[in-house]
Amino acid sequence: MKDKFVPRLNLSANITETKLNTLDTPMRMNRIGITDEIPDFKDVFTDLVKNVDLSLKEPEKVMNDAMLGNGADIHDVMIAMSKAGLNVNIATQLTSKVIQAYEKVISIQL
Repeated sequence: MKDKFVPRLNLSANITETKLNTLDTPMRMNRIGITDEIPDFKDVFTDLVKNVDLSLKEPEKVMNDAMLGNGADIHDVMIAMSKAGLNVNIATQLTSKVIQAYEKVISIQL
């Protein structure tokens, strides 16, 4: 748990008044810049896809090693296949959660 991600945002500094006269003191957030500490959303999903792709290729490599007698056995193949299936399952669930969150944000009426 020591590698836990903690965002470093100063929200009160990013909130400014707007020119809208709909409320007594309307507020709007400024765009939060991307720093080295906060990865871009696109980069996070790109890394996710790359990791899933690598995990899908791993069972084939282990199976080739098992067939050629390079130290791998059927148990290693099964473990690699299970890891690949788990990674695909997690990526699918994560993608559906992101899509659900996007749909909720889009449905907000201003």
